[in-house]
Amino acid sequence: MSVVARQSFKYSIIGYLGFLIGMVSAVFIFPSNLDYYGKLRYILPAAQMYMTVVVFGLSFSNVYFFGRLKEVNKQQNFLSWSLLLVTINFVFFTAIFFAVFYFFPSLKENSKLWSLRKVIVPLILVLSLSSVFNKYISNFKRIVVPNIFENLFPKIANLLAFGLFVFVDVESISFVVFFAIFLLSFFGYIFYTNKLEKIQLDFSTDYLKQNHFWKEVFSYSFYGFLGNLGSVLALNISSYMISEYLSFEENGVYATILSIVQLISIPAMGLYNISAPIIRKHIAEKTIKDLDIYYKKTSLSLFFLGLVLFSCIAVGYPYLTEFMPKAGKSLLEAQPLIWVIGFALLFELATGFNGHIISMSKYYRFNIYVMLFLAVLTTVLNFYFIHKTSLGILGISISYAISLTAFNLAKIAFNYYKFKVSPFTIEMLYSIILSTLAISVAIILPDFSHHFINLVYKPALVLVIFFFGNHFMKIYPLEKYLNKDFFKSILKF
Repeated sequence: MSVVARQSFKYSIIGYLGFLIGMVSAVFIFPSNLDYYGKLRYILPAAQMYMTVVVFGLSFSNVYFFGRLKEVNKQQNFLSWSLLLVTINFVFFTAIFFAVFYFFPSLKENSKLWSLRKVIVPLILVLSLSSVFNKYISNFKRIVVPNIFENLFPKIANLLAFGLFVFVDVESISFVVFFAIFLLSFFGYIFYTNKLEKIQLDFSTDYLKQNHFWKEVFSYSFYGFLGNLGSVLALNISSYMISEYLSFEENGVYATILSIVQLISIPAMGLYNISAPIIRKHIAEKTIKDLDIYYKKTSLSLFFLGLVLFSCIAVGYPYLTEFMPKAGKSLLEAQPLIWVIGFALLFELATGFNGHIISMSKYYRFNIYVMLFLAVLTTVLNFYFIHKTSLGILGISISYAISLTAFNLAKIAFNYYKFKVSPFTIEMLYSIILSTLAISVAIILPDFSHHFINLVYKPALVLVIFFFGNHFMKIYPLEKYLNKDFFKSILKF
């Protein structure tokens, strides 16, 4: 089995483990205090949004320029400068942050950002430095261990902080533990990077000055910053605005549903990271036909698996809320969010790594523009649904779906126009038909009196229909992966 498939599979396993921790927490722990859970789910998105400013696209430059730097053994030199510049950026950001609130004290009154500054500000630095290491490690086609830090550790941080708050009832201590988990992951990044390639700090400027290489780096990093800003804003602005304009409790409900639906995107995250160097190679060597084949295969894989998972979620969610005694009613009333967000994420899976094709080509600036458009559109729509309608978090989910779909449509059109590549295949249509059949049969069949039985048998029925339907319709070659060699290969790190 190829390193791509092996690493992607392991990445998915870690993702599902993280999901399992999050799911168990969402069912048995977080519903006991959705207000505090909403607060925790505000802190991390807020830190991630401001982290984008501090990193300034340098993490992406460590991927984009890695091949060239590796040829002259200057990758460590560039990594060293990236870490130093991120630290300097953080110092300037912190000074500006406190200056704004000092000169405009009225902002402190209703600002949740200011009230939580003691945990958010230091978290920004830790996340910024970690993101540089995360992208640097991806150049070695190793994404499993970093995924533990990126996916599992935040779940553990939420769980431990929440537990301390509920049982000890001391918020400050819970925040210290929350931050400590991310600090631990940062040291984990350093250790794993050093294991892959011994870290040798090098702050010489010879290569950066050669042929004005630093200008090229600044240009790419700047556009990477704009694109990442748009992406991070689009992904996190909803949690930020729900907390600021609605309530922490509603943010807790929204975050719980979003974490459940995002189960369908876990395999995609691993494949996107491991595919970045492959895409870059195809574009550099101009093997566009091979890129198109790879594009279609991966998009079908992600969409098919996503449909299977979404179908199971859709038929099982109502029964899952029965196991959330304190928040079950609120979460059941928010069930329409499952469908709205789910459809948007499924379409994104069907479009594959369209953004990566653009970002790894000379047209990367287009990706930046549509990212910013996505962020602006999402923010504007969020304001509209919050202040002009009574839809609440349902309106936020509709805003998210509209923006994400428009975003992906723009990238699909651009890639087809410039590269003549497309992610869509007829097998995707067959997958939709099979999914519709599976969901319809599961919903129509009668319920048992015990909710646990319904929670197990209806998703299980969906899986059975998918398995036999796929066998006869030949949509996805499951037999290619579910064999002895496959399971042996995944044990190799």
